Amino acid sequence: MILVIDVGNTNITYGVYDGEELVASFRMMSKFERTSDEFGIMIKDLIKTNGIELENIHGAIIASVVPKVMHALTGAITKYLNIKPIIVGPGTKTGIKITTENPREIGADRIVDVVAAFEKYGGPVLVIDFGTATTYDLVTADGCFGVGITAPGIKISAKALWTDTAKLPEIEIKKPASILASETISSMQAGLMYGQIGATEYIIREVKKQAGLPNCKVVSTGGLGRLVSEETEMIDIYDPALTLDGLRIIYSKNSKKL
Repeated sequence: MILVIDVGNTNITYGVYDGEELVASFRMMSKFERTSDEFGIMIKDLIKTNGIELENIHGAIIASVVPKVMHALTGAITKYLNIKPIIVGPGTKTGIKITTENPREIGADRIVDVVAAFEKYGGPVLVIDFGTATTYDLVTADGCFGVGITAPGIKISAKALWTDTAKLPEIEIKKPASILASETISSMQAGLMYGQIGATEYIIREVKKQAGLPNCKVVSTGGLGRLVSEETEMIDIYDPALTLDGLRIIYSKNSKKL
């Protein structure tokens, strides 16, 4: 078994794989500072709570966009699981050729997502991750990743509404019954959800048009990805485990222990 860890701006998501099967997953918030001991104890407890014996885990891999977490987290994996984790970064084998102007600027989470989408669904493929930011990344048929778009995520937009205005309340992010809203909460929900759907469809159309790839597959993931994916026919596949699968795939390319 291997432990895969995706450190995002909002959450740290953990997955345990037995071969290609995801047998457990769990999360903790990434905004709180923790020591390596705190990380280690929490990770051990969560693994055991999911019915997994610690001695069965022989490998680990981490992709992170939050550098300040890494020292304590890697220390925890080393100390409490007795494993030296693979860190996704420059030099990591991925099977994808990054052709952007500055490959080192590409977030590890985006690399992991495009690796998984290309391996699972082939190319060309446009990968949309509805996370803290909404990202759109294009991989060509021959496995080149050189195009990416970054937009504010739905939660960022929602937070801006209720923190930067005097009277708008904090609301649940969901699609209202109609875009023809008649009161404040549903009007905010309509603006957020239909605005995101409209922006998503427009960006997909423009990417396909300007890249000359009208039949490009579109794969989405991320916490709020299901809400958007269910409302548009322009997204072909919603894959909630895409990032974790990408970590598993990259681990297999960089370690002999499977």
